[in-house]
Amino acid sequence: MELFQHLALGFEHAFTIQNLMYAFVGCLLGTLIGVLPGIGPVATIAMLLPATYALPPVAALIALAGIYYGSQYGGSTTAILVNLPGESASVVTTLDGHQMAKQGRGGPALAAAGLGSFFAGCVGTLILAAFAPPLTELAFKFGPAEYFSLMVLGLIGAVVLASGSLLKAICMIFLGLLIGLIGTDVNSGVARYSFDIPELTDGISFIAIAMGIFGYGEIIANLSKPEQERDVGVASVTHLWPTAQDFRDMTPAVLRGTALGCTLGILPGGGSLLSSFASYTLEKKMPLRAGEKPLGTGNIRGVAGPESANNAGAQTSFIPLLTLGIPGNPVMALMVGAMTIHNIQPGPQVMSSNPELFWGLIASMWIGNLMLIILNLPLISIWIKLLTIPYRWLFPAIVLFCAIGVYSTNNNTFDVWMVGLFGIVGYIFHKLECEPAPLLLGLILGPMMEENLRRALLLSRGDWGVLVTRPISAGLLIGAVLLLIVVLSPSVRSKREEAFVEAD
Repeated sequence: MELFQHLALGFEHAFTIQNLMYAFVGCLLGTLIGVLPGIGPVATIAMLLPATYALPPVAALIALAGIYYGSQYGGSTTAILVNLPGESASVVTTLDGHQMAKQGRGGPALAAAGLGSFFAGCVGTLILAAFAPPLTELAFKFGPAEYFSLMVLGLIGAVVLASGSLLKAICMIFLGLLIGLIGTDVNSGVARYSFDIPELTDGISFIAIAMGIFGYGEIIANLSKPEQERDVGVASVTHLWPTAQDFRDMTPAVLRGTALGCTLGILPGGGSLLSSFASYTLEKKMPLRAGEKPLGTGNIRGVAGPESANNAGAQTSFIPLLTLGIPGNPVMALMVGAMTIHNIQPGPQVMSSNPELFWGLIASMWIGNLMLIILNLPLISIWIKLLTIPYRWLFPAIVLFCAIGVYSTNNNTFDVWMVGLFGIVGYIFHKLECEPAPLLLGLILGPMMEENLRRALLLSRGDWGVLVTRPISAGLLIGAVLLLIVVLSPSVRSKREEAFVEAD
């Protein structure tokens, strides 16, 4: 009963004219970002963070959240129509979605992606509303030692769930932790690793790093390709609605994808990307009915399952952020930045100190999912028109907006230079096939880990045993060690690599 009272409070705040408008703007921008290849939600949210300064906290977070889960919808459009995933979580959608489009069934594929996403998004939001309060109660039992152990588990989870080489993921985590050390020491107030550069005494701007690696790095990578490989073609779409047999085939895939996404989205480092990969792998293991096409040749299950999973994962990835204050992926790390801008400390106290923000954000997700299904089904033809914009016109606009966005954060040209520098770093990562997400997680969690470890050691008068004598902390560390042992075992490592290779 208490849940319904909380949701009523949330809808009361979400249904104001202002918040409905910002939810719509966020969903529209998110869909546009998903449709346009080479622009991800991380770079866009980083770019728009300064624009939220003047907004009320609830409106700002509603708009940014709309961008995130909206991009999960929009990414499927180009993946299906032109075999080009607009968003990384839509990579697996290309395998069957584009085959369906080439067979003249692009409409049912797009409808399956939209309807599956809508159902999964609603279920994910319901789970967020139901499980967030009990998790928040548990969070109040966390002290500095427990938070440190939880972050260790989160970083190991990010290594395990990162695609590609385990060694590269570990190196990226350590690089993020090292960059996080630049700035002023928390306890002594002494500048460290700043090399007598005044701008580095506050550390390197997280927004500058995110924009550089994800925004500029992606642009440089795209410009390094021949122009014919960058241009995006256009496909015609007719007959939107799936057949009765399509519905019978896609329904169990949607249910499986939703369950997987809701589970994996909660894990640190999980979210939408891992959920979509895992869903496609699961669908490949399922037996085919008589006369059904194998996956990879235009099977609607290969579209409905991963699209449902990535939307469910996007919604439930808010759970660790809102309950524990721990960002599970780079987008959630930016959401921490947005909350900090508005003087809101992420963590369990958000529910008690800002209930209108907590429940307003959750209620806005249902409204946003409804807006997205309205945007994505009837307006597909508009998104196709946007794909005709030549990349040579598109990338200068992205470069300009990123530079304006990062400059307006601190009114400092040094940050603009840092975006350019990390753009080159991002391109190097691209060439070395290093996934940058673990670096961002190491960067955001590193200073928090250090602060909590030092606080725990101060309270225990330098006794490191505090990390293993407190039950919750010890349990989290044991879980981290077991996770590392399991993933380093040869059989699991080969299965893990196979799961990611299958989506290439």
